[in-house]
Amino acid sequence: MNRSTKDLLLTALAPVMWGTTYFVTTEFLPAERPLLTALLRALPAGLLLVLLARRLPRGSWWWKSAVIGLLNIAVFFAFLFIATYRLPGGVAAVLGAVGPLVTAGMTMLVLHTRVPLRTWVLGIAGVAGVSMVVLTAQARLDLTGALAGVGGAVSMATAVVLTKKWGLPQNAGPAALAGWQLTAGGLLLAPLALLVEGGVPELTGTNVLGYLYLGLVNTALGYWLWFRGIGRLSVVPLSFLGLLSPLTAATVGWLLAGETFTVWQTLGFAVALGATLLAQLQHRPKRPAAPEAPLVLAKV
Repeated sequence: MNRSTKDLLLTALAPVMWGTTYFVTTEFLPAERPLLTALLRALPAGLLLVLLARRLPRGSWWWKSAVIGLLNIAVFFAFLFIATYRLPGGVAAVLGAVGPLVTAGMTMLVLHTRVPLRTWVLGIAGVAGVSMVVLTAQARLDLTGALAGVGGAVSMATAVVLTKKWGLPQNAGPAALAGWQLTAGGLLLAPLALLVEGGVPELTGTNVLGYLYLGLVNTALGYWLWFRGIGRLSVVPLSFLGLLSPLTAATVGWLLAGETFTVWQTLGFAVALGATLLAQLQHRPKRPAAPEAPLVLAKV
């Protein structure tokens, strides 16, 4: 296995892990506590990664980490769990699947890089495929949840593009960067969660197990792999890996929740997976308007 394939597969593990979020949230966690869930997912994982990396931000990375943490963690996690609690999993998944299209647009605006037509076509195919897999006739649309779902996709796409633009800080690797932004996002979420939802409720053993999984596996390990991938993969093909999240959610529902797959859903699964794979085969534009910022990589 060559290095690029290994990097791709390791990065793909992150959205696969995130695809279990809906099942864990609805089956293991307290109901109607989206901000608390976002806080307990982010802050412990961030502090753990900072401790393991043994690096603190320097210079401009204090404010850069705060910006990424705000977009990628505080805003995204809050919107994610609001959408999760207020929408059926299928509707939330489709709204999240617009991520590649949003990332393509942000790449043009922020990185001043031309995005080929093929990317837009694959992005639309990805949304269509996910829709075929997860939408049902009984799916209801809640306006607040829908706005949260779209807002989360925009927030995360912006954070990914800014991270690619700024690169990794010198003498710090993806674990440090993930830890900084998770900690910053968690600290920003803390007062909001306590003000809006009050203190931590009495937790059952099932709740504790759910939060431990979200914090350690889904978030700490997942975001380390994701930021490692941002440093090694092109930003738009990287965003297509996010389609693996709703596909994983559908698979988990089939395996653990007794859901069934129709021929139509299987076809949609193949379309979304095909769009993801084809996006990884794309070459960078030959003449971008401006080159992407170089990344300084250091393993942690």
